[in-house]
Amino acid sequence: MDNNYTIAISKEDVAALPKEEFPGTIKVVDSRVDMLKAVEILKRYPILGFDTESRPIFRKGAEVHVSLIQISADDICFLFRVRKLDDVTPLSEIIDNPKITKIGLSLHDDFGSLAHSYKFNPAGFIDIQRLVPSYNISNASLQKIYAILFDLRISKSQQLSNWDAPQLTEAQQKYAALDAWACIQIYRKLKGFDPEKSKYKIAIE
Repeated sequence: MDNNYTIAISKEDVAALPKEEFPGTIKVVDSRVDMLKAVEILKRYPILGFDTESRPIFRKGAEVHVSLIQISADDICFLFRVRKLDDVTPLSEIIDNPKITKIGLSLHDDFGSLAHSYKFNPAGFIDIQRLVPSYNISNASLQKIYAILFDLRISKSQQLSNWDAPQLTEAQQKYAALDAWACIQIYRKLKGFDPEKSKYKIAIE
């Protein structure tokens, strides 16, 4: 790694970019039958994107409980409403499976929140935040990493919405699916990314 430069993008530059959209099918899962079907479909894919959403808590020190687990392939994303599911054990076939590569970001936070309520033993995960420093990318958020690599903006407008609402809005569904799907795209893009050619390269004196 050349320490004479870094790659970074400002909040203002991100805001000026065109908006990215999830291109696939979104399936909301809130029953055991649908969960079992989803797991069988996801097991066919060699690589998946992973993310979680939690209802915002503004009280300092309160435990964060996961409301949604998003698992995405290139063409479909399943949104598992775990607070509505009595038993999420079938998800272990994906989450605990070392043979299925799963890409996420800030996975330590996701796993920590999941551990409050569930007994998963995550395996086969790759954290994007651990990869980007080797490409001189100093930004750590999904939105900024994606913007640097694709010149597109991931909207975060739904981030603090109510993920325990009786029904997820279309905007919430698109936001949640995009976050998981984007992890796959970032991982693939990094493999061929040349930081020397990035227009977001900033010299360090």
